[in-house]
Amino acid sequence: MKKIADIAYGGHELQKLDLYLPETECFPLFVYFHGGGMEIGDKSREAEIAAALCGWGVGMISANYRMYPEARYPDFVEDAASAVAWAFAHIKEYGKCSGIYVGGSSAGGYLSMMLCFDEKYLAAHGISPLQIAGFYHDAGQPTTHFNVVRERGLDKRRVIVDEASPLYYVGLAEKYAPMRFALAEEDMQNRKEQTELLLSTMKHFGYENYDLVVRPGRHVKYLRRNNEAGENEFARMVYDFICKAEAKA
Repeated sequence: MKKIADIAYGGHELQKLDLYLPETECFPLFVYFHGGGMEIGDKSREAEIAAALCGWGVGMISANYRMYPEARYPDFVEDAASAVAWAFAHIKEYGKCSGIYVGGSSAGGYLSMMLCFDEKYLAAHGISPLQIAGFYHDAGQPTTHFNVVRERGLDKRRVIVDEASPLYYVGLAEKYAPMRFALAEEDMQNRKEQTELLLSTMKHFGYENYDLVVRPGRHVKYLRRNNEAGENEFARMVYDFICKAEAKA
């Protein structure tokens, strides 16, 4: 595995990404956004996940983005789109990429869903969500994120579906790229129910190109947990999804 750290995709100090490359000449690439409520977190924490994916021949980008208290909606969503745009523009400089996948956990899952369902963020870079080989939405909030709600001066427990909500856009696209949603059995309060509402809405519109994985434990604990084979559990879930999508491509 080769790591290239702190590649700038914008001018802000947080607009940087780490690129992890496998030893293979051709590879799929997973662009990942960390969690932390758009308040905390750092791309460097995902090195274990990247190492596992690279060992299976998958490259990975772990990207930082602007966060609270300095950032305001939609700064972090725009940053996520810019990081994906960097991948489209530059990954060919590092090898042959068979497909670019996008995902994130918790707050990062909210970001990946916003890129998937609200086309304008990627469109600002000349990219369609359908150019993404697949989205991995891990425990993200499909309604307006609670810290966006708090930014508005409202009780962050409010359930709001508006332009800052991935769910708001479901049904506008004729089709979507392949998607996997992931949750923990004991996830954050109301996260399971909100995700089920998004999935039910997708089903109501007739979309079929998605699935749901539910793992034991609490919210995103599988990020730092190994499975029975000694593999990083989250990396294995992502790898299985990528293999499934590549087989159907």
